[in-house]
Amino acid sequence: LIDADVAQPTIPHRLGLTPGKGLLDMLSDPSIPLSECLLRTNIDKFTILPAGTPHARSTELLASEAMSRLVADLTNRYPDRVVIFDTPPLLASSESRVLATYLGQVLFVVEADRTAQATINEALSTIESCPVVMTVLNKARRTADAPYGYRH
Repeated sequence: LIDADVAQPTIPHRLGLTPGKGLLDMLSDPSIPLSECLLRTNIDKFTILPAGTPHARSTELLASEAMSRLVADLTNRYPDRVVIFDTPPLLASSESRVLATYLGQVLFVVEADRTAQATINEALSTIESCPVVMTVLNKARRTADAPYGYRH
C-alpha cells in the first residue's frame, strides 16, 4: 500500500505505524533504497510505503522517470502482490491524475448524496487514459422501500 497522498499522508498513522522516509524521499534521492522506506506490518505480504518527506515539487517527482522505474520495479519485484496507491481526490490535486497514468486500474470512490454528477463526470474525464476505472458508491443509505438500493 503506497501512501501517495503526499500533501496529506495518513496511512501510517491510521495503522499505528511511525512514518519515516518514503516515496518522495526515494524519488528525490535515488540512493535511498526501497527496503529502507518500507514499513512492515503483522499481516503477511502487507507492506506500507509512506509518502515520505513533503517536497515542493511533488507533482514533478511523481511524473518523473524515477517514478516510472519505481512502478516497474514494484510490479516486477512483487508479481504475487497487488500494489495499491492511495491518492488524493482527483480534482483536489494534480498528483492523482499523474499517478493514474501508471496504473492498470483505478477505483473511484463517490460519496452518495454529496457528489454532484457533473463533478463525477469531470473527475472521470481526467483519467480517461486509464484502461480500467471502477466506481464505488460510498455512504449510501438504506431506505425501507429499497433495502439494498433496488426499486421494487
